[in-house]
Amino acid sequence: MLSLEWTASQGWLSPRITPYQNLSLDPATCVFHYAFECFEGMKAYKDEKGTIRLFRPDKNMARLNKSSARIALPTFDSEPMTELISKFVSLEERFIPSQRGYSLYLRPTMIGTQRTLGVGPPGSALLYVIASPVGPYYPTGFKAVSLEATDYAVRAWPGGVGDKKLGANYAPCIVPQMQAASRGFHQNLWLFGEEEYVTEVGTMNLFAAIKDKETGQPELVTAPLDGTILEGVTRDSILELARERLTPKGWKISERKFTMRELADAADEGRMLEVFGSGTAAVVSPVRKISWRGRLVECGLEEGKEAGPIAQKMMDWIAGIQYGDEKHPWSVTI
Repeated sequence: MLSLEWTASQGWLSPRITPYQNLSLDPATCVFHYAFECFEGMKAYKDEKGTIRLFRPDKNMARLNKSSARIALPTFDSEPMTELISKFVSLEERFIPSQRGYSLYLRPTMIGTQRTLGVGPPGSALLYVIASPVGPYYPTGFKAVSLEATDYAVRAWPGGVGDKKLGANYAPCIVPQMQAASRGFHQNLWLFGEEEYVTEVGTMNLFAAIKDKETGQPELVTAPLDGTILEGVTRDSILELARERLTPKGWKISERKFTMRELADAADEGRMLEVFGSGTAAVVSPVRKISWRGRLVECGLEEGKEAGPIAQKMMDWIAGIQYGDEKHPWSVTI
């Protein structure tokens, strides 16, 4: 594991790469009492030649800085931190699987370590990075999921911290997820406000491909960065690729508010093309149906198919960059 300590008086101390080990923390450490904790999720890949690659690490470092700054934890220079993580990954090269679809998952984490029961900015912190080999999210190919539209619990709200990757955002979502699972659904689709705006699905961003009612133009839409959704690295990648590769084919690419009613109407009128989630773990996760107001909204997948063409394209395009098939500035070699 890679570890860096910080104190208010000395700043960042020398980094250390040590064997994986337990942390020793005082029971009064502020992370336990006031949730001074944020984290990131990223992966290291091996291409066909055995070269190690990171996917857009600058985005992860920028988001970790935003998260830490929001909860009064220290920030850092992104470039040197990426170099440290690269050295750590190089040392752990034997744990990066060579097979396509496999990778080394990296979990940078920052916690407040000051021993105090007083509420205030921590005077000390620890940033550490641990890793684990992971296999493909869908080992036998895509498997579309079903969602339960959720309005009785709220994941995030304007002015809150739902757009930051804080541990405190995740624990409150588990009970609604368990309740959805008890009714036969894989995840929650988080709705917000009386308008029932679509925000996220589980711990992923959400995309919908629909046809315009008046013109028939296909539109790929996702919720805007208004504070109610996480600034997903995969989300941003899909948007950039879509604008570059789908716009010339007549697609409209939108970051805008849209409601569950809009999705249901598109489904009822035959204008729904597909829906999918996006995130680091799965890249894309196709959605088959959404339970909403006592009915099932079908999300455009053909019978017997587990993914729509846009989800498949995004999976292929992003994996091609991650594994070095396509030369691209997002793929950083170590």
